[in-house]
Amino acid sequence: MSNVVAQIPNGFGHELRACLRCRLIKTYDQFRESGCENCPFFNLQADHERLLECTTPNFTGLIAVMDPARSWAARWLRIGKFVPGCYTLAVSESLPDELVQICEEERVPYVPPKRV
Repeated sequence: MSNVVAQIPNGFGHELRACLRCRLIKTYDQFRESGCENCPFFNLQADHERLLECTTPNFTGLIAVMDPARSWAARWLRIGKFVPGCYTLAVSESLPDELVQICEEERVPYVPPKRV
């Protein structure tokens, strides 16, 4: 297991955003500074528009995961292979088609949110 750990959000409230692919939660500024540790191929820190397309302020719940591989909750939420950090329980938006294509090119799984 690598020693990479996601930044913990340094603020709470309207400035929080969640990655639409992996559901990692950070502030806008943190995504702008270091991107998404689970999705480096999106290169969020280099492109403001890409950051807004790949993240959302609309999410439900929050879970902090210290050891994803050993956490039953992380495995149940399908985040067991991601880096330690704060994650949302659910997002309601899907990745745009062009970003789904990037996931396919990078051979990384993307599971769209369930529609209720």
